[in-house]
Amino acid sequence: MRYTKSLLLALVAMLLTPVLFAQTVLTGRVIDENKESVIGATVKVLKGSALVRGSLTDYEGKFRIVLDPGTYELEVSYTGYANERISGVVVLAGQINTCADIVMATPVVLSEVAIIEYKIPLVKQDQSESGTTFTSEDIKRLPTRTTSAIRSEKRAAKQKNSWVKPSPVTANMQAPIPVKDEVRIRGNRSTTTEYYIDGVRVANEPGKKAPEAPKTSEPQSGGEQYNSITENDFQDARKNHISTFSIDVDGASYANLRRYLNSGSRPPRDAVRIEEMLNYFDYQYTKPSGAHPFEIHTELAPCPWNPENKLLLIGMQGQDIDQEQLPPSNLVFLVDVSGSMASPEKLPLVQQSLKMLVDYLRPTDRVSIVAYAGMSGEVLPSTPGSDKATIISAIERLSSGGSTAGAEGILKAYENARKNFLPRGNNRVILCTDGDFNVGVSSEEELVKLIEKERESGVYLSVLGYGTGNYQDGKMQSLANKGNGNHAYIDQLSEAKKVLVNEFGGTLFTIAKDVKLQLHFNEKHVAAYRLIGYENRLLAREDFNDDTKDAGELGSGHRVTALYEITPSGKPFPLPATLDSSLVSVEAPDTTVQLNAEDLMVVQLRYKKPRGHEASQLLEYHLNAAALRNTKMSENFALAAGIAEFGLVLRDSKYKGKASLANAKALVQQSLPMDLNGYRQELLRLIGIAETAR
Repeated sequence: MRYTKSLLLALVAMLLTPVLFAQTVLTGRVIDENKESVIGATVKVLKGSALVRGSLTDYEGKFRIVLDPGTYELEVSYTGYANERISGVVVLAGQINTCADIVMATPVVLSEVAIIEYKIPLVKQDQSESGTTFTSEDIKRLPTRTTSAIRSEKRAAKQKNSWVKPSPVTANMQAPIPVKDEVRIRGNRSTTTEYYIDGVRVANEPGKKAPEAPKTSEPQSGGEQYNSITENDFQDARKNHISTFSIDVDGASYANLRRYLNSGSRPPRDAVRIEEMLNYFDYQYTKPSGAHPFEIHTELAPCPWNPENKLLLIGMQGQDIDQEQLPPSNLVFLVDVSGSMASPEKLPLVQQSLKMLVDYLRPTDRVSIVAYAGMSGEVLPSTPGSDKATIISAIERLSSGGSTAGAEGILKAYENARKNFLPRGNNRVILCTDGDFNVGVSSEEELVKLIEKERESGVYLSVLGYGTGNYQDGKMQSLANKGNGNHAYIDQLSEAKKVLVNEFGGTLFTIAKDVKLQLHFNEKHVAAYRLIGYENRLLAREDFNDDTKDAGELGSGHRVTALYEITPSGKPFPLPATLDSSLVSVEAPDTTVQLNAEDLMVVQLRYKKPRGHEASQLLEYHLNAAALRNTKMSENFALAAGIAEFGLVLRDSKYKGKASLANAKALVQQSLPMDLNGYRQELLRLIGIAETAR
């Protein structure tokens, strides 16, 4: 009997244990007949003729796709090669499945190539900048392939062709002037000359960093702009035991700070939004299984940078809906084609990004394109997703020039979305811009009012930010927040793949809107608490039960992570230097929430369904005070704590305590076994760069 009972308990435990936190993943590599990596090949996973998932190969020719267990077919395509199709690919549950190298072995000859439009990068008749194009054939003819030698050759070529004319002074000198391995145009400093290799800006001089992006949070003409962040302070739980905020699923801040660090400099403090750093990453939270479209996860452990305190993690996992089950989409690509979008990391990257998305549209989806510069106009009327050639052709015809009438373009895009509205579908404007609006309605306040009015139509907004130098981050944050949408920063093609392909459902399909959290701390166990990040998502206590107050949206498969630093009862905690605790009025108790003696806190959550104007639904979770005795961190928690510590150091937070980059790196290393997409390895690399960056 004892044996039978033990066996039964073991079986029940196995059934109740989630299928590990391991995901089912298919990986592989695409190579050509010479065993060289094929970069940017399209890999589609099929069930018969139905597309299940897709991906693009990275710079090593590798792909990684999360799937359900089963048997699939793979179809690999790449320009200049016949498609390769592999049948009977078995994917086993709860593990990383690696298939054999896929060889693109059958080159095809393109019978006809039509050049619709040809542009020489960097050289434009209507601009004051000078430049020239150095082709791959030019490089092949050089005696050496090093960048320093190529630059020297190019400088000589420019002088020979009178791009740089010698001054009368230097022309009469007998001895040659020693020159550095750099190019100076018209007497300017060498740093004003920019080099692009395959569309990527590289440093002027070998071994030197690219010019630092402007380190300012103030709006400047021609400069980058970030909204000021005032860090959340510790709150005395005896006087204010309720914390309320809106969720945030954006990851723009992380991609943007990666751009800064890759250029060798630290980002401005106000560019570091810790909540967006946290929400950039995958966490293996329990998937929802009940009536609600998400599941809540909580965890408590000692605070790494302040061992006297505790760190609380609240995680939310959204329901992941298969692409074939998602409702049809009515998408409007709203593209900024003003003169400020001319550089390679702007409009050309926008075009690559959108073409990548088009490849995954279904016949039931529809796309229209609106472009704006000095004035706005429709480039492509609503077109079914099956007509990919027409959509891609319209994207490729876009070219930049003129000023930026952003508000006019937004109005035109929403008008277009309303005209083709799908009552049971996903209606969304995807705005691609650097945010530098300068014609018509252009202030952040005016644009926000415009978006708030337009969102009433049921059309959502996604904002994709591009570029450097004049990137208007604060403006795009505000537009996305008020447009029932999300904000991403696209610094490279792999980020576009992450946002528009790997996270297709989360970026474009909302499963819950106006999602708010309210935490009720028990002062018996908690002396003080501090929400880390989410400064621009704070809500008033009364906003939680007010269904007219806007809050964040949760997309298909999205995860949300929030951290609180908690001071247990009986421990001292810092109050803001300007705050006299004796002057803080004690709030009235909330009689709608029952805090039991053993509760550390109660978490309440409100959300609405994505369509309609019905009342929000209320959920409630209790966390027992026994959690204060926890001493270990899960791999999920270690990652989140390491990211937060990294952010505290980058911001030079007054609450960073003993935080250091070395400690942040050690925490992230604990999470590497769950690094399915390689994002955590990249994070370690960026922390390493930050150790030496200015």
